[in-house]
Amino acid sequence: PSPDTSTGIVPLPRGVNMRWAEPNNVDRGTTDSWNIFIERRLPMDLALGVGYVGTATNNGYADRNLNWAESGGNANRQYFTQAGTANVLSWGARTKGRYHSLQVALNRPFKNGLLLKGAYTFSKALNETDDDGWATLSWNQESQLSRNYARAGYDRPHILQLGFVYELPFARESSGALAQIVKNWQINGIGSIVSGSPFTVGGDNAALNQQAGLQTINVSGELSPVGTAGPNDRWYDITQFSQPGNAWGNSGRNAFRGPANWNLDFSLFRTFPFGRYRVEFRAEASNVFNHAQWGNPVTGFTDPNFMRIRTFGYPGRPPRRVQLGARFQF
Repeated sequence: PSPDTSTGIVPLPRGVNMRWAEPNNVDRGTTDSWNIFIERRLPMDLALGVGYVGTATNNGYADRNLNWAESGGNANRQYFTQAGTANVLSWGARTKGRYHSLQVALNRPFKNGLLLKGAYTFSKALNETDDDGWATLSWNQESQLSRNYARAGYDRPHILQLGFVYELPFARESSGALAQIVKNWQINGIGSIVSGSPFTVGGDNAALNQQAGLQTINVSGELSPVGTAGPNDRWYDITQFSQPGNAWGNSGRNAFRGPANWNLDFSLFRTFPFGRYRVEFRAEASNVFNHAQWGNPVTGFTDPNFMRIRTFGYPGRPPRRVQLGARFQF
């Protein structure tokens, strides 16, 4: 039968997930941004820029699951009698995010055969959810709500990138046999060093038996990486980790960080000009040093590989790849 809509209330069967927009909390939020830069021209046609960039996001959209239990399992959920174990999602403008950064840029326009383009960023990003919209808070319990505001999943404190183009200066104006070998060469490269990405380690929820929250692992003492990135060493000292038992774990969302990665893409060009035409041969190599780009370690506490790194990072670069090509310019 059709539901009775005369009262404006339509009861749902027990166990059905539901979501609704909070009537007085759906106004679109704001993102405010600000920056200040100082630029200085240096010798050798270099330009240096140093600045501060910040953003503040308020009232981003996210769900809060109201059918939570602080402990004691499903029977202690707030709406267990009416909804059972179903999600009761209240959707509204509730999240915030903050970003602060020092940014440095070093540039040199292509002149006398050399171009440089470099950038360094030292930053910190905090938020309650990485996405805005159909996101759900990690903790929905009243006592744990403040824990949602933590390091963002995309927080990378240090990012250094440098690109260059350099036409080798040898025998540019010469015409002898040796000059034909050593002149008209060009090298190019793009190098980067990037901090590792954050991750969370979950804990056993059997004793606490909370519902609709994130149970995390316990950590004792100051924790910092002790191993070497790769499949053999433990990235963190696993003796400092323990199950939380009948309590909330003391580690937070994105409390740990994987290894930093570096990479260099490199190319070598050789040009043969004749008249107004040019033939160019190219050898290009991505990940020229064939350097492994490691990802985050295994986070399952009971896994025998706990805190060993078994995967490549994002964006996981493949092993060294060399491409040869020719270009005719007319």
